[in-house]
Amino acid sequence: MKRLIEMENRRSRRKRGIRAKISGTMERPRLTVYKSNLYIYAQAIDDQTGVTIASISNKEKELSNIKSNLDGAGKLGEEMGKRLKEKNIEKLVFDRNGYIFHGKVKALADGIRKAGLVF
Repeated sequence: MKRLIEMENRRSRRKRGIRAKISGTMERPRLTVYKSNLYIYAQAIDDQTGVTIASISNKEKELSNIKSNLDGAGKLGEEMGKRLKEKNIEKLVFDRNGYIFHGKVKALADGIRKAGLVF
């Protein structure tokens, strides 16, 4: 249990450092990622107005068949890219939310890049 608490503390420290450096605008929103054991969530946020522009999760009814693994994260990324393209957003600031840029987080980012968006 102590190890889990230490891991969460390290992630929150990384998260604070990242958020101190990046911020999203309407032209270039911040794309943040959260992952739980069962689901993967991503949302594009305009920090100047505090508004979520678009969000996605495999918890949504139409995306519930996508599993929370590497392939599923890539598919979610492609779908998020489509949603952002519909709102005329081409560039993003990527907020990995304290997670290491590896595995599901990287697969999600690659899926968004595959859809044609730029970080």
